[in-house]
Amino acid sequence: MVNNRTFKMVNKKWSLFLIFSIAFFPFVFAQRPAQGPMSTDKFNPINHGYSLVWEDEFNGSQLDTLKWKPRGLGKRALGYVSTEAIQVKDGLLNLYALKRNDSILISAVGTQGKFMPQYGYFECKAKLQNSPGVWGAFWLQSPQLAGGTDPKIYGAEVDIMEFFKKLGTDIVSHNVHWGPYGAGQQTTRGMQSYLKGVSSGFHTFGLLWTPETYSFYIDGLKFYEVSAGVSQIPEYLILSMEIPSVLADISKTVFPDVFSVDYVKVYQKK
Repeated sequence: MVNNRTFKMVNKKWSLFLIFSIAFFPFVFAQRPAQGPMSTDKFNPINHGYSLVWEDEFNGSQLDTLKWKPRGLGKRALGYVSTEAIQVKDGLLNLYALKRNDSILISAVGTQGKFMPQYGYFECKAKLQNSPGVWGAFWLQSPQLAGGTDPKIYGAEVDIMEFFKKLGTDIVSHNVHWGPYGAGQQTTRGMQSYLKGVSSGFHTFGLLWTPETYSFYIDGLKFYEVSAGVSQIPEYLILSMEIPSVLADISKTVFPDVFSVDYVKVYQKK
């Protein structure tokens, strides 16, 4: 159980962390200070009038192509998105980053054209990757993002969860981006959630998307709620293992590495 004393200790500890990080890691300037959960109450969508409308528990030996398809095959940053790096085995979707000869293969799957909901509670249960450099991600994407800057019309990229291990082993990041990609794109800035032990074992990562707000959850605990960049159009789900564009950023990455997903579930109000 998380209590108020724990909240204060976490906030004090990670305020000191932020000061150190700004001095040594310019990446942190794009991030908010790490914080603990906003409440000790655990969110259960069923108790709030939501019903399960879609799920994948990754049973079987291959990707369910009625629900997903590999996304963005080909060159991406330092790597190549490849079906060779996607595996369904023992009830898990394993998204790898691995080396093949002189190339690095990464992985991504999405529901574009197959399942594109508008609003709801989105949750995956996953085990995060081991290395810094590469990172696992669970996100929503708008097919209209490049069309304009109004998120109500053109949607947003909603990063439900990204795990940048260089920020710390107990920090998960979230973000919202809207408008065409490039210098003018708007963002909430990276939101950092601190939960001790989150890089070990399986944890749930969730987003409650309403017409007014996004709320971000880890293990049922709410860490952030924002009202900027809220999409009001259907979007699709993505799970991916990402890689940066700068070679120095993967100097400490140990290949192969894997982001393992136990399930994805989507709930909506009737």
